[in-house]
Amino acid sequence: MPGTDLAHPASTSAEAAPRVPAQGARHATVPQPLPTDVFADLLVAVLSGHRPVHSMLRHTRGRAYDELAWLAERGPLRTRGARPVVRDIGYFEPRPGAIEAFARVGAGDRLRAMAFRLELGQDLRWRCTAVELGPRPPRPESG
Repeated sequence: MPGTDLAHPASTSAEAAPRVPAQGARHATVPQPLPTDVFADLLVAVLSGHRPVHSMLRHTRGRAYDELAWLAERGPLRTRGARPVVRDIGYFEPRPGAIEAFARVGAGDRLRAMAFRLELGQDLRWRCTAVELGPRPPRPESG
């Protein structure tokens, strides 16, 4: 086209030029989610069958993985209707590097309670060390 500068196509339109913030401009920091929020969502996804239990291998420590696998096998949060979501989270820090949390999980008109413990590892990553879901069906005695 006559009069179009092919070497600088952005020069044909001021709106086509990318916007670059001026030097020294401050960027708004995006708040990072708390570990309690992240783990509550991960645990609900596993217990509702939307995520495989083995996806939690690197996020658990000790007996927590076995407990989670036992719970997930029973599908306590699986629903035919609304997908379960975390409605509320609370937590207590019994000591630095440890968090005991609870979450209210809702699916439709049903509400369940979930409790879990997180511990900060030497690698500065949080891992789940215990998980419970109430009300809990009786576990068979191992003999």
